[in-house]
Amino acid sequence: MSKSLQAIRGMNDILPEQTPLWRYFEGTVARLLDNYGYKQIRMPIVEFTELFKRSIGEVTDIVEKEMYTFEDRNGDSLTLRPEGTAACVRAVLEHGITGGGQVQKLWYIGPMFRHERPQKGRYRQFHQIGLEVFNLDGPDIDAELIIMTWRLWGELGIRDAVKLELNSLGTSESRGRYREALVEYLSAHHDKLDEDSQRRLKSNPLRVLDTKNADTQAVLVDAPKMADYLDDESRAHFEGLKARLDAVGIPYVLNPKLVRGLDYYSKTVFEWVTDKLGAQGTVCAGGRYDGLVEQMGGKPTTGVGFAMGIERLVLMLETLEQIPEEISRQVDVYLCAFGEEAELAGLALAERVRDQLPNLRLQVNAGAGSFKSQFKKADKSGALYALILGDDEMAQQVVGFKPLRGQGEQQSIAWDALAAHLATCVVQG
Repeated sequence: MSKSLQAIRGMNDILPEQTPLWRYFEGTVARLLDNYGYKQIRMPIVEFTELFKRSIGEVTDIVEKEMYTFEDRNGDSLTLRPEGTAACVRAVLEHGITGGGQVQKLWYIGPMFRHERPQKGRYRQFHQIGLEVFNLDGPDIDAELIIMTWRLWGELGIRDAVKLELNSLGTSESRGRYREALVEYLSAHHDKLDEDSQRRLKSNPLRVLDTKNADTQAVLVDAPKMADYLDDESRAHFEGLKARLDAVGIPYVLNPKLVRGLDYYSKTVFEWVTDKLGAQGTVCAGGRYDGLVEQMGGKPTTGVGFAMGIERLVLMLETLEQIPEEISRQVDVYLCAFGEEAELAGLALAERVRDQLPNLRLQVNAGAGSFKSQFKKADKSGALYALILGDDEMAQQVVGFKPLRGQGEQQSIAWDALAAHLATCVVQG
């Protein structure tokens, strides 16, 4: 017996009953970014593997253990993108759109891929909305990114369920000095570190700060603090960011252990976290990466950005029951027609109404059927109203108008007055 076909573990179908919430979330974010002056860019999902080795860092967990990498027929090593920033930087470099100090405020949306253990809110194919800004180096643009997300949480109704954590990693030079001090301290407590932290101590010691192991966290209590090694420029930048967040009234928590998982970050790093999703608490994260463009072969270009996980935020909306009532309804009006002559007239009438009300969600019954079966489909569609065309309506050139979700009697509406009537009823309904 052949094995039944199914999706790859951790790569999920998004079914029709789920997509309205996805579209609502994605549309809300897109509209917000448009309002703030950001432009969309679309990159391929497959890149040369070297791109991620050079940008993310060869000793990160992502490159070492999580990437989907393969050779194509030409023998080139290709990788399904595990994150969006590197691909976006590659795109702006390739097309020269940040040259000469041009400011670019870009955003993108799409799937990312990491081979890790699937769990609630965390998948091997996951979707992100990311945002990148180039050639602006002040704390004002860092603040704008955070302010936009704060506004987004408000529009989605989840502001009370998230918390902002902030840190500064300083410049590469100040971070290098801190790294030396941290390695010296942790090496003196090597035997008390968990196995994963012992490995990271040699390859990426700042990631030890991010450990979930309780014994290692106890060791870190007296570890050197990044704030003590910040250079004056980074300290002033961080103070400027905090002042702007204070001016807008956005609460935040300073987290000296916040380092992010990618090598390219510098100065500002931030995360929006929640306790509503269990262990997977980060819903949006980002920071500044002023050296990344140069590291990838471009001229010195400042950069800052963030990414948010769509699966986790959709799950939050469901968990907190912040789903607008209107998005659960896919149809406003359902047209039932009985007999071939009524079906033909119904099609023409429906198209005239659509011409006048292009945003009306009008479904015309397909597959004929009895009065009872068509009304059953109308009710199942979730429509607010049913339109009825039968022999009597055809003779009088009217359409029956029947409320399906509330009070009100069935009435007859002239064909040429139908669009105006629907405009009033659907808006009010």
